[in-house]
Amino acid sequence: MKITFHGAARTTTGSMHLIETDRPCILLDCGLYQGRRGEAFERNAHLPFDPESITHVILSHAHIDHSGNLPTLVKNGYAGEINCTTATRDLATLMLRDSAHIQEQDAAYLNQKTSRRGLPQVKPLYTTEDAENALTHLVGHAYDQWFDLDGSGRVMLRDAGHILGSAITVLELQDRGRTIHVGFSGDLGRPDAPILRDPEIVTGLDYLIVESTYGNREHPSFDQAANDLARAVRETIARGGKVIVPAFAVERTQELLYYLHFQTEAGELPRVPIFVDSPLAIDATNVFRLHLECFDDETRQHLLAHDDPFGFGGLKYTRSVDESRTINNLKEPAIILAANGMCEAGRILHHLKHNIEDAHNTILIVGYQAENTLGRRLVDGVKRVKIFGDEFTVRAQIQVANGFSAHADHTELLNWVTSAKESLKGVFVVHGEEESALAFADALRPLGNFAVTVPEPSQTIEL
Repeated sequence: MKITFHGAARTTTGSMHLIETDRPCILLDCGLYQGRRGEAFERNAHLPFDPESITHVILSHAHIDHSGNLPTLVKNGYAGEINCTTATRDLATLMLRDSAHIQEQDAAYLNQKTSRRGLPQVKPLYTTEDAENALTHLVGHAYDQWFDLDGSGRVMLRDAGHILGSAITVLELQDRGRTIHVGFSGDLGRPDAPILRDPEIVTGLDYLIVESTYGNREHPSFDQAANDLARAVRETIARGGKVIVPAFAVERTQELLYYLHFQTEAGELPRVPIFVDSPLAIDATNVFRLHLECFDDETRQHLLAHDDPFGFGGLKYTRSVDESRTINNLKEPAIILAANGMCEAGRILHHLKHNIEDAHNTILIVGYQAENTLGRRLVDGVKRVKIFGDEFTVRAQIQVANGFSAHADHTELLNWVTSAKESLKGVFVVHGEEESALAFADALRPLGNFAVTVPEPSQTIEL
């Protein structure tokens, strides 16, 4: 048996790990690489393996850096099932359609500009038709139930507590007369986070592939994150400005609405219009309401009592392009949540374009920003940025509230691996920038008699 780490190796995007045995060939995730536009397109368009050779795909969760290149996989010949939880199936249906639509829209927008400059036309990575074809391969499974891999092994999905439907993948595989247990954390959530259940502990593994997004950092408490949010809103509203929040449509948007709901009802925030400007976030919020099995007891009881934390006075969901454009004509204070969370595509780019040069406004960063993304450049304090090819001066305040992260931090990751350490022979640290991954690997090594490896991109390791 061997594992090749084709994506999210010493970086945080493009999750893609290939497990090969004497029978099945299993792909864990097929995510979009996000970064510089030209490099990202080339990496995403040219898969580093033959899609027709893959026998099974296991999808850990619906975030685009884990699911977003499934249409390319199917378009190039993959014919099998894409296995995931039922909630991930429902969310991925929305997200892949939205991803294709955004890519088509962005290509059309850029082509309007390039045609005026006499430059070559660009094509979307994949189309809506490609996404629809991929969706026919999705197969949903319940948590904690084994399902078979055509007689060559079996898989169980455990709750990762990261976003709705996120799963820890547990594989029991037969290879040359051996039974090998492999675990893949996917993206691991945080204990005691609002809305979702805590990550489950997984034991009895021989090998573990574990994320390390925050492998060298600790998060502020959730209380501190809520205070940071309230303070940023109050200060911006007092200046007469708008709060622009690049937020992932799934999980982060719902979590922010949860806090804004309770803070507004408690009188901690002034009542101003709150816009969720993302058709995907609107649809995803409806999917949240369908999957009570993923919620913690407190959130489940709120929903069952019809006290909806995702819908309250002053909150406006905007779906159409015309409604989105109208928001940018507002002169009074408001809170605007829009995707994409790393400011690489979607409606957030239009809101940044219209608001980033106004010193009254605040750009509030509430999620991880990968290297070479616009969101990362804003966090790093650059003063000039390009949006749709045009340069803008950053005059709005840039504030960061890291406590909202849905990723486990250093201590939380370490505690989770410690619970599984007794049977481990090897741990592979992925989905973290190099400094973070290496630091987390160093923290793991004293835990026990197992090898710890930080794979290089596309490195193959024999088990």
